[in-house]
Amino acid sequence: MLCTEVVNVLPRNKYPEETIKKILDVSLKLFLEKGFEQTTVLDIVDHLGGLTRGAFYHHFKSKEEVLEAIFSQDLSENHPLLKAKNAEVANGLERVRLAMKYGLLLNIENEQHKAITNLAISLLSNPRFLAEQLKSNHEMAELLAPMIEEGRTDGSIKPGNPNVIAELIMLLFNFWMLPNIFPGEPDVLFTRGEVTHQIFEALGCPVIDEEMEEIFVRTMNTLTW
Repeated sequence: MLCTEVVNVLPRNKYPEETIKKILDVSLKLFLEKGFEQTTVLDIVDHLGGLTRGAFYHHFKSKEEVLEAIFSQDLSENHPLLKAKNAEVANGLERVRLAMKYGLLLNIENEQHKAITNLAISLLSNPRFLAEQLKSNHEMAELLAPMIEEGRTDGSIKPGNPNVIAELIMLLFNFWMLPNIFPGEPDVLFTRGEVTHQIFEALGCPVIDEEMEEIFVRTMNTLTW
């Protein structure tokens, strides 16, 4: 006897990358317009132009996972340390300086990156995203440490623990120096900049030069206060 079985099969998405990109683009727009906490998965689905909630959950478990994907994509496209790692420079100190300059210039020259950075900072009161930011800073420090070691080897940076110096750079530049996290009037911020300069001079890793100071001033003028 011939048996026939009816199987309900969902149509396969031939272009998952396009769907993911659309979800990320729509979500970022809503996060920036409404705020992350005020945006729901249903809001995102309603703006996906016909894509269903099932399509959303096929790729992401939650809006938190979407946000993490947005941060990850931004970092992969705009990674200042990887860019500096492959640059032709005179010595290790110049490579470290270049990495810091690339990072600062992103907030001036790339509006989307600046918006994503401000979004990330606004979420640091959320323990989950604070933990993710600390993890990201640790990973960045791991990439920066070999550049500092390069400087120790060629003599442009004085002997010292490269891992500790890299961690300190990340903590000061990505937390203490940001008025969104540590509020302060412009004169306080510039005092922090001077103290930071003195710290790294004393450590024998003078990462802040005149060009860095100029970029820092420009960066402060672009931040959301």
